[in-house]
Amino acid sequence: MPTVDLAKTSLRELNHALHQLKNGSNETAWEVINPKGSHAVAAGVDQPVQIDVRGSVGYYCGGMNDGGAITVHGSAGPGVGENMMSGTIVVKGDASQYAGATARGGLLVIEGNASSRCGISMKGIDIVVHGDIGHMSAFMAQTGTLVVLGDAGDALGDSIYEAKLFVRGKVKSLGADCVKKKMHPKHIDRLQKLLDAAGVKGVKPEEFTRYGSARTLYNFNIDNADAY
Repeated sequence: MPTVDLAKTSLRELNHALHQLKNGSNETAWEVINPKGSHAVAAGVDQPVQIDVRGSVGYYCGGMNDGGAITVHGSAGPGVGENMMSGTIVVKGDASQYAGATARGGLLVIEGNASSRCGISMKGIDIVVHGDIGHMSAFMAQTGTLVVLGDAGDALGDSIYEAKLFVRGKVKSLGADCVKKKMHPKHIDRLQKLLDAAGVKGVKPEEFTRYGSARTLYNFNIDNADAY
């Protein structure tokens, strides 16, 4: 297993080496030590490799990930998993603002808390947060699923499209066009699969409340003209 010490090797060299990996490479497990809050660690990975980052990272860790399995054994700065396409990212600590922003696929798991704008403009990613999330999370969320085991801050799901939100705790307030919705068997099944994938034990899907779009903003209706 290659071990890269960012106290001795530059971040550019690390990411270049990861970008050079091809299908069939036997270097399928990597370890990164001494990240010390470096930005863009393992950004642009496009192969199914496992990367363990031993420490906390800065901005955009795992950005544009397309198939990698990245685990941050610490906390992550803003934009972890930004524009991720596929694969998994697990943050063992907390995550800062806009985790999973604009991401189109894959699974992002935050085992601590997430700050504001978690899942902003998400376009297909699944995000599971073991703790709480901050204000304006899932703003303009288009598709995908956001699961929160803790509480949510102000304006959850503001201007939401068709993303699905599941919150186990309290929601401080809902954003424009975001409403509480019924839980159907298909939602229970989907939520259980995500909880299992995120390593959540002892929590039942029935403990969550589902939220989604009232469809009054992006579906034009003359009766709602004053809201535009």
